[in-house]
Amino acid sequence: MFERARRLFFALGAAALTAVSPLATSAQAQIPYLSMPSLPTTAPKYAAIVVDAKTGEVLYAKRADSPRYPASITKIMTLYLAFEALSSGRLRPEDTIIISPRAAAQAPTKLGLAAGESLTVSEAMQALAIKSANDIAVAMAEKLGGSEARFAAMMTLRAQELGMANTRFVNASGLPDSRQVSTARDIGILSRAVMRDYPQYYRLFSQQSFTFRGTAMNNHNGLLRAMAGVDGLKTGYTNASGYNIAISAVRDNRRLIAVVLGAPSTAKRNNNAEDLLLTGFDVMNRRARGEKITIAQNLFEPEPVGPIERPSIEQGDGEQDGLRIVLASAPPPPSFSSNDFVDPRRNLLRGSQPAETPKADPKKAQKDEKKPAGKWIVQVGAFKSRSLAKEQLALVEKRFAKHFAKADGDTDSVGGTYRARFKGFSEASAKDACGALKAKKMACMVVKPG
Repeated sequence: MFERARRLFFALGAAALTAVSPLATSAQAQIPYLSMPSLPTTAPKYAAIVVDAKTGEVLYAKRADSPRYPASITKIMTLYLAFEALSSGRLRPEDTIIISPRAAAQAPTKLGLAAGESLTVSEAMQALAIKSANDIAVAMAEKLGGSEARFAAMMTLRAQELGMANTRFVNASGLPDSRQVSTARDIGILSRAVMRDYPQYYRLFSQQSFTFRGTAMNNHNGLLRAMAGVDGLKTGYTNASGYNIAISAVRDNRRLIAVVLGAPSTAKRNNNAEDLLLTGFDVMNRRARGEKITIAQNLFEPEPVGPIERPSIEQGDGEQDGLRIVLASAPPPPSFSSNDFVDPRRNLLRGSQPAETPKADPKKAQKDEKKPAGKWIVQVGAFKSRSLAKEQLALVEKRFAKHFAKADGDTDSVGGTYRARFKGFSEASAKDACGALKAKKMACMVVKPG
């Protein structure tokens, strides 16, 4: 109790370091306790982000774009696609899921059903969110995608459409695989998408336990019981990833999302996530009173040295049951500099506004008209309504007229999701246009013809 009070004292003291001077538009609040050796931020695998769930504003970021292993946080995306199938009518809560031999053979944590046994979709979703069952993740993947490999491709595509630019999935459970990577920022985007797109199912993440065939199983997320206002989302652990958590809480009608990856223990992960949320809520309250403050990254935190270790699997587990993984070095991952959180529907609110459209040059227009139309596509977002998709098309065409003025913008519907797409590019012009959007940290994906 004393330790919790001491950490909160430092957190609130940090947020209180405010001053509005003529030399700055806002003061940056340092968080001195984050640089203490007993906390995980100096660990090489550590990465974190705190996001205002309503606006998407990043309140704190530490290595938020560095590639990390998501472990069982992967199951948030598995559940996202299940929620999508339920919403579109392709799946019903009472539908049956059969356990295949491949699903039954998965490493713990799992329910332990034998091949040929079954459970309902409703039971499966609880097993994923609460028990973090790897066998059920594979069974759900096979139910929705035909095979886990195909389902993983669906997961990656949906991640790209949501703006998770640095995420790739190769399995539905989070069991160790060197190819399966994400970032704190991308997990923040996914967490926000779940509660935004499927609020009717989001409450599943707040369920503290469930009973399956007479056996009670507790949620791995201890902060559901330890911190007031916490109502999700998911924990994860592998030897290679460290201790991960995506957490969300509500106080005074404000919701924050915190993602902590690569902590050295459950306790340090939970303490750090709680401290980040407490400090974030304090900052939000002070801003509501007119103070201009932000949670700033501590400039004295040392960066990790050397490449991230990538796992070669002997046997693995998506949660906290003791993995056996051989570590192998890999080239250093790419680094990213921006800390701006991307919401495709709000990206015009950040950065500079578009300049006035210059007067048309008749000679240039004549030259452009002679350019042959290509068959490549640039996708600029995926939304839950056609109106939002059309709004995004208009915003992109206006802000990036140089790249999209000659393209044909349109929407299509796939599985209840409306994709905003521009057609008529050559390969080079598509990549150039997408590069312009990504430079502004906006969601974009180049789609090959065919």
